[in-house]
Amino acid sequence: MATRRADVGTDLAETDEVERSTVSTGARHEGVWRYRGSYWGKMALGISVTLIIAYVLIDVEPRHNGGSWLGYTLGTAGGGLILWLTMLGVRKRAMTPGRWSLKGWTSAHVYLGLSLVVIGTLHTGFQLGWNVHTLAWVLMMIVIVTGIFGITVYGILPRQLSSNRDETTEAQMLETVTDIDRQLFDTAQPLDADGAAVIQEAIDETPFDGGIGQRLSGKYRGGGTARGLADFRARSSHGDRSLDELYDRLEALLARKQAALSRIRRHLRIKALLQIWLYIHVPMTFALLAALSAHIVSVFFYW
Repeated sequence: MATRRADVGTDLAETDEVERSTVSTGARHEGVWRYRGSYWGKMALGISVTLIIAYVLIDVEPRHNGGSWLGYTLGTAGGGLILWLTMLGVRKRAMTPGRWSLKGWTSAHVYLGLSLVVIGTLHTGFQLGWNVHTLAWVLMMIVIVTGIFGITVYGILPRQLSSNRDETTEAQMLETVTDIDRQLFDTAQPLDADGAAVIQEAIDETPFDGGIGQRLSGKYRGGGTARGLADFRARSSHGDRSLDELYDRLEALLARKQAALSRIRRHLRIKALLQIWLYIHVPMTFALLAALSAHIVSVFFYW
């Protein structure tokens, strides 16, 4: 059990660090939509509207496609913009104020990234098929959609995270569970072997049990604590007052542990939702760069 608690402590240290960065990052992301009066939003909208008008008015024979002069222009602009957008990760390591502050850079990243929907789609000339060119477009759209999800959750979930913690830290929440386990162990000493096994199963349950699916959904199968609570609620001492008091104390402790587990698991679920999109967004970005490189090489090879 000591090893199990040491592992939980390691998980705790990691998740505490993530939470501190999440809350500060959440505050930053919450303001990127309105940064400088949505300057970059207006810029992206202007670019998108201008390109749509140009696409409609410019006559390309026999039809718009990525190989026309307009297609090459849009492709070059889109490719350059994609490369610039990937630099946000590098930019985060350099904190500077003013026009190109990190918040300003992030705002530009969000809005200009959205404009890629227009730039990239017009570049294709709406000619999509089973080829590397369409693959690059699909990957670009996946990156954009996951980015929209990320910026949305960073604007909403940090407040829920803070509310669920109720001015306590993960360390304090976990210490509450540890303290309850200690009380359960001490209180359960008079029990017979069967009752002690039920309590031990409850003590062995930690907030970190379960897979990623359960953590994201927040739906956990009934663990040792829930089974123990049901067991002691159903127990009867047949008139033995001391046993009644013992069962009541154990039932109250198990109910407290179940509530504490639920609170920590809500906390972990919110944090998982704040992080999971990055496990799609970042790898898809690298896949996009690879597909974009193949797209460019194949165009020049056949051109």
